[in-house]
Amino acid sequence: MNTAIETSQWFWLIIVSYFVVVLGFGSFFARFNKTTQDFFFSGRRFSWWLVTMSIVATGVGSHSFLKYSAKAYEHGFSSTMTYMNDWFFMPLFLFGWLPIVYYTRVRSIPDYFQRRFNSGVRVLATVAILGYMIGYIAIGFLTMGKTLEPLLGWDLYTIIFVVAVISGIYITFGGQTAVIFTDLLQGFILIFAGVLIFILGIKFLGGFSIFWNALSPEFKLPLAHFNNPPNFNFVGIFWQDGVAGSVGFLFMNQGLIMRFMACKSVREGRKAAAFNVLVLLPISTVVVSNAGWIGKAISVVTPAAWDASTKLDHVFTQVAYLITGSEVVFAFVIAAVAAALMSTVDTLINAVAAVVINDVYRPIVKNKDDKHYLKIAMIVSAIATAVGAVSTIFFNNFPTLYEAHGFFHSTMTPPLVVAIFLGIFWKRYNTPAAIATFLGGAILMWIGSKYPQIFISPFDHGIDFIVDRPYSYIRALYNTLACAASGVLVGLLTTPATKGSIEGLTVWSLDKARELFKGSKPNDEEGKPAKISWKVENIESDVMRFSKNDMTLMKANPGDLVYIQDCRWWLGGLKSAHSVFGKPHGDDGIVYINHSHLDHGHFVQGLELKAEKEM
Repeated sequence: MNTAIETSQWFWLIIVSYFVVVLGFGSFFARFNKTTQDFFFSGRRFSWWLVTMSIVATGVGSHSFLKYSAKAYEHGFSSTMTYMNDWFFMPLFLFGWLPIVYYTRVRSIPDYFQRRFNSGVRVLATVAILGYMIGYIAIGFLTMGKTLEPLLGWDLYTIIFVVAVISGIYITFGGQTAVIFTDLLQGFILIFAGVLIFILGIKFLGGFSIFWNALSPEFKLPLAHFNNPPNFNFVGIFWQDGVAGSVGFLFMNQGLIMRFMACKSVREGRKAAAFNVLVLLPISTVVVSNAGWIGKAISVVTPAAWDASTKLDHVFTQVAYLITGSEVVFAFVIAAVAAALMSTVDTLINAVAAVVINDVYRPIVKNKDDKHYLKIAMIVSAIATAVGAVSTIFFNNFPTLYEAHGFFHSTMTPPLVVAIFLGIFWKRYNTPAAIATFLGGAILMWIGSKYPQIFISPFDHGIDFIVDRPYSYIRALYNTLACAASGVLVGLLTTPATKGSIEGLTVWSLDKARELFKGSKPNDEEGKPAKISWKVENIESDVMRFSKNDMTLMKANPGDLVYIQDCRWWLGGLKSAHSVFGKPHGDDGIVYINHSHLDHGHFVQGLELKAEKEM
């Protein structure tokens, strides 16, 4: 589509109204940012269901609508296979990586590398993850630009600039709490919009049977052929999106990790991840792909209605325009794509700020108060937004967003993913091995890109060689093996890491991680939550005092960790606070808190709280 789709003032009124709502969310939730812990991790306060929707909104992303619609239009139902890989590695995340990062209270993924290895490895991890997240931000902005390009007829980079300014405002001031709550709204919107596209598309075509019969048998296959065509095949997609992409998203996406760190407990984080993979992810596969299926059916059934010159990255927009039949509905759908963009980008920008502050700025500028670091975090968020927008120039050189995203996954994720995996699952993995993973892996990856027919072809699974984009998918396998081989070889040839240096940092020492989290041996006796009223007392120590009977109900002892929250479940833990059980008192049904707890929890006078023992 070389010309802009005609729209009226009503269309743009709806779009602008959506962004105003998002900005309002950011402004409102900025008041919950009292510390950098709040800005980055929301004070570890939220319930699983709230975080789940935030994960969906982040994972789907606006690039998903455009790139999977493009592949669905080209290749049919097999487009969904790229979206169904997370379950494969989920157990390793649930029972390995998640409890490690939560219980060790790492501020960022590079912070884990500092504790597991040394400051040198931390620097390497910092460079790798910042490159990954900035690239992801750039793809998000490029996606939004390509979504609005056929609507506005503006220059692509002008659109990207405007979107970056708008998104940067609420992210900069709202922090993680604003991110999570806007994502809650946006997650529902984008799922509903994706389902709506499918329903309206079937109606436009005249019924499901017409839609189904218009598609060829080849189009209906759930999986692509094993190794052909060279630009979209099962084995290549598995290694690129299944391993490099999905594992990268689960294990090294700082933004996603921050979502789980915002949960009130590891148990809530596991609930969020499991529900997302088992329930919401299958729904999401249909949500992001179906516009391509509908577009292909329209091109067969009513070819006159379909613009044959439509670019693949514009398929989603073209289909939405054709089938909605109402400018209001069309505007809603485009707003949903905007929602997906905001949901992905806001997470990543907030994550970049977390890494820069905790892994670059704090080690250099020490002994400042927390308000200083909070201010710098906001400035970094604004800078990350600008850098991401500029970086779209590089990714726009690829034929489609799918190819750009694939190159990005296969190149940026292997070193860090391999280092994380070996770090948490292999006790022998040491500092020299980690350095070899990053540096040796990077060198081998570069050599492979220069001489693909020599180094990558042994792993090509029979995929044909394409001159202009050689092994664009299977290079993810080569890159992963190159990084793994470098790390494993050096790890076997050098002295293993000592037991004391890795306690609490591998899956083999999770009990130690839990002990470090609490500060003493955890109390694993299962208790029941208690509904209580609250009173403020003038104490400086960070303890909450309950009655002996209430503590007995919760199976809690002095020194155990406690979490209290507003009883209104639909707040999802927004008004809550963490502390430690203090010496019991004699007033049943009452908890004595200090002014800091009240300031952090925003508790309402006269409303009951629910208290429960952590761990």
